[in-house]
Amino acid sequence: MTDARLQLAARMGVLPGFHDLTGQWRETSVESAVALLAAMGLSVPGEPEAQAALDAHADLLPQDVICEAGAAPDLAPAAWQLSFEDGTQLEGSGALPALPLGIHRLQAGGRDFTLLAAPPRLPEPGRCWGLVTPLYGLSASGIGSYDDLGRLAVGMAGQGAAFLGINPVHAGFPTVPWLFSPYTPSHRRRLNVIHIAAGQGTPGPLVDYARDIPARMAALRGEFAAFTGDPAFDTWQAGQGESLQRFALHQALSERFGAFWGDWPAAHVSPDTPASLAARAELAQEMRFHAWLQWRAETALAAAGRAARGAGMAHGLYLDLAVGTHPFGAETWEDRASFAFGASLGAPPDAFSADGQNWGLAPFSPLGLRAQAYAPLAETLRRQLQFAGALRIDHILGFERAYWVPEAAPGAYVAMPRDAMLAVVRIEAARAGAVIVGEDLGNIPEGLRAALAGSGVLGCRVAMFEREGWQPPHFRPAEGYDRDAIASFSTHDLPTWRGWRQGCDIAARARLSGNDPAPQLAERGAEVAGFDALLPDPGMDALHGFLARTPSRLVAVQAEVLLDLAEQPNLPGTTTEYPNWQMRLPVPAADFAALPNVARTASIMRDNERQEDS
Repeated sequence: MTDARLQLAARMGVLPGFHDLTGQWRETSVESAVALLAAMGLSVPGEPEAQAALDAHADLLPQDVICEAGAAPDLAPAAWQLSFEDGTQLEGSGALPALPLGIHRLQAGGRDFTLLAAPPRLPEPGRCWGLVTPLYGLSASGIGSYDDLGRLAVGMAGQGAAFLGINPVHAGFPTVPWLFSPYTPSHRRRLNVIHIAAGQGTPGPLVDYARDIPARMAALRGEFAAFTGDPAFDTWQAGQGESLQRFALHQALSERFGAFWGDWPAAHVSPDTPASLAARAELAQEMRFHAWLQWRAETALAAAGRAARGAGMAHGLYLDLAVGTHPFGAETWEDRASFAFGASLGAPPDAFSADGQNWGLAPFSPLGLRAQAYAPLAETLRRQLQFAGALRIDHILGFERAYWVPEAAPGAYVAMPRDAMLAVVRIEAARAGAVIVGEDLGNIPEGLRAALAGSGVLGCRVAMFEREGWQPPHFRPAEGYDRDAIASFSTHDLPTWRGWRQGCDIAARARLSGNDPAPQLAERGAEVAGFDALLPDPGMDALHGFLARTPSRLVAVQAEVLLDLAEQPNLPGTTTEYPNWQMRLPVPAADFAALPNVARTASIMRDNERQEDS
């Protein structure tokens, strides 16, 4: 008989196992099941506790019902109470009314329902292209700013780019200058204030966060000291409500107790404790400072977006939503119920990481999302789409299943409510008129790409991975690419065009491991020859011509490729061994669009009818 702990885990969405990239079946152990149940808030150390939970358990979470916006859901309860998203309430019996776009709640027959009224599919964008670039590296000195972003957007719009993509700009940890990875945020519903233009920065080929973050924060404090007030700020702050106050309190307490609330005194590990509530009066001015920083960041990012659209960019900014959040940052402190604790997001063992990966990020809990009618996900998306006409969702494989790594047991997959989460995406994207891209790379669950395409969510087609055969390498021709996708040569986690051809990533890893790179370099040589067989010549223009000819609706041109750089922005699996997220572009934002390489690429895109009007 199956262990009761495994039965309970299966009921809660923990998958019984998975096939890794080699085809090997990896079964979920009892140890892993117990650890992941604990992360969901269910403590079942032994079978008796698990059996008791199974016997007592009834699915008290709301039931998800997805319907088309403007139509009535296929429900006809004898009696019901309907709460629309705008707060309006209605009672009745029998068939429900047609529902407007949004997330609504229903009570009927002693049960709660979440009604997701969404468009069946997002509209297809026109054929276009855009630039993706590291925001932090856009300035000639210091940290790239939202003002730099606006200048670059105007220049690239003049060259015909339809979007300008950057790394995530979620709120980070300004009191911890070494924790600057844009993919380890403190709060995904707030902005990173280190990108507000202020003060003088340190020049050099690498961004010096250790110097420049404290210097920028000091300059911003000086500006705040001279701030006498602004009705626009007061109106904005009032509109942000309690969520902003909690975030500002977290930031103020961080300066007193340290960046991570897991290390704080027990009296302050929640925003609702008596001590935390009392601290609001004492820290009122400091909280106002952090609210003002968010206002400044939002004002600057919104201005960059308006500049992009005003100059003719069809989609404007293309932002990036990180897959998870720091387990002890502002987001989890404010919204504990939405996350699992004691387990991190990661990736299973594969050819590149024999032991798997632990990303150190707190995952959304499927139970928490369902209990709150997906409000945390909807708000997170809405905050990004407030500024962007296109949004990339990092590791969208997590909408199907997320790999959770507990602290002292092997990892396992947890099923997520995919269809409901995609409905939320369609709702928020439809409101904003936005394009959504899902990063669907890696060990892809069966059926996910079809579900994304059915929702109108574009996938990612990375040329170095698009192959019809691996041994020997046989690359997919341009006409074989998917239509519902954004095509690029690489990503921020992979080598540049020059770096891939020269094997710079292989050499970098060999320097760190001490292994002989010769076999991998020989394999890379065969890969380069295989890709070159699809091109008229091995140049940058030929690469961009190849991407432009694909059926994929969007093409992303990378700044590092246009600048013919060899080093990639990030080398996964490294921290201080490689200058991740630090490399400055050798051309500042204001001068970038005037480069000859940019003009030639723009001409190639026009010749291939990649021009979408704003």
